[in-house]
Amino acid sequence: MRNPIGELKGTTTIGVVCRDGVILATDTRATMGTYVASKHAKKVFRITDRLAMTVAGGVAVAQRVVDILRINARLFELDKGRPMPVAAAARLVSNVLFANREVGMPLPLQALVGGFDESGPHVFALDPLGSLTEEKVVSTGSGSPIAYGVLEDQYREDRPVDEMLPIVVRAVDSAMKRDVASGDSFDVAVVTEDGFRELSPEEKRALLS
Repeated sequence: MRNPIGELKGTTTIGVVCRDGVILATDTRATMGTYVASKHAKKVFRITDRLAMTVAGGVAVAQRVVDILRINARLFELDKGRPMPVAAAARLVSNVLFANREVGMPLPLQALVGGFDESGPHVFALDPLGSLTEEKVVSTGSGSPIAYGVLEDQYREDRPVDEMLPIVVRAVDSAMKRDVASGDSFDVAVVTEDGFRELSPEEKRALLS
C-alpha cells in the first residue's frame, strides 16, 4: 500500500525497451505496512497480445484499471480493426488517473504500460496524478533505486530481448534481496511482434543461475 502522492512503500517493477520488444518484470510480494499480505501477488498483466501493464499501489484500484484498459483495448480492436497503439493505451490510463485527481483523491496507483505496435516497442510510465512519460528503461516502487543500479550500468537500447532478459532478472532479484517490501518471487513478461508471453518457472531459474 502507499500514500497516493507520496513515496511508494513496496514493490519493484521494471520496464525495458529492447531492439525487438519490451520486457516487464515485477516482484510478487504484497504488503500492508510491515505485514506481508501475499507472497504470490500478480503485478504484471496481459492486456492484449501486444499490450501489457505492471501495477504498484492499491490492489483494488490496480485490478479495476487493468479491467478498464482490457475492455477498451478490445473495443478499439473491434471498432478500428487493428490493435490499440501502446501510446493510446497509456493515454487512456493517464486519463483515468487524472480524472480522479480532479475529485480530490488521486488513485494509489503507479503503472507501466508496454507493448509492441506498428511503430515498434514502447514503454510508458504513469504516476498517481496521471503524468505520462515514455521511457527506454524505467523502474518503480521502493526497490527501484536498487534495480536502477543494475539497469543503468548494463542497459543498451540496441540489445535484443534475449540479451536483456538476464540483466532485467538480475535487477529485480537484486531489489528483492535488498528491499524488505519486495520479495518472495518475480514475474517476467515479454511483448514482441510475435505477441505476449510470460517466462516459465524453469526459464526464470535458468536466468538466475
